[in-house]
Amino acid sequence: MAQPTFDVVIPARLGSTRLPGKVLADIHGKPLIAHVVDRAREAGARDIVVATDSERVAEACHAIGADVQLTSPLHHSGTDRVHEVATARQWDDKRLVVNLQGDEPLMPASVIAACARRLAEDPEAEIATCAHRIAAVEDFVRPNVVKVVCDVRGRALYFSRARIPFPRDGDEQTLPKGSLRHIGLYGYRVAALRRFASLQPGNLEQCESLEQLRALEQGMRLTVAIVDEAPGRGVDAQEDLDAVRVLLRPDGQGG
Repeated sequence: MAQPTFDVVIPARLGSTRLPGKVLADIHGKPLIAHVVDRAREAGARDIVVATDSERVAEACHAIGADVQLTSPLHHSGTDRVHEVATARQWDDKRLVVNLQGDEPLMPASVIAACARRLAEDPEAEIATCAHRIAAVEDFVRPNVVKVVCDVRGRALYFSRARIPFPRDGDEQTLPKGSLRHIGLYGYRVAALRRFASLQPGNLEQCESLEQLRALEQGMRLTVAIVDEAPGRGVDAQEDLDAVRVLLRPDGQGG
């Protein structure tokens, strides 16, 4: 199908435990958040809004011509910031909005677009996300690599830090066929975003520390786009920032 009309909201909190102020870190003359906005623009989003609790972040975004909304400093997650934007702007229940994290300057534009397209393709789904096939058993066994299993319609059955599906007759070097790594990008119909924001974390979310399990535990329909292009490195710590600076070198020689 043709690419649907969709919007992107980029939650961008200035505070960060491991790397304070990372969204304003300089990457070749532009703040990190500007590179994230570039990815959303490349994906073809109609409206792109940076949702932040910081005047400094807002000023940096205004300087690059980005739309900004100041949001409450009391939010516990980026999803809550996205919800505040949708509410303040009175977006229609059927509107498609993608939540793109503000520390993902290497998120491929094709993956952002695929997330929105998948949601449009499955009219009964409320939320969309993305995954790509795991190629190395080392990734399959790592707890910080989140796995997802889907039904025949491409809907998520479960997300876990554990090995799923579990190879009963194999060992830790067994990589099940079709194993999927979850990509932390979400598309919502605004009505579903409102519902999700009203829910309290459930037992599954608290156990695995995975916010998307809140939706599954409440019976929300979550569809998964399987993409070929894996996202690049997100920025959580200084070593990530150093690596991203190399990969985004303007001379194209980042490796």
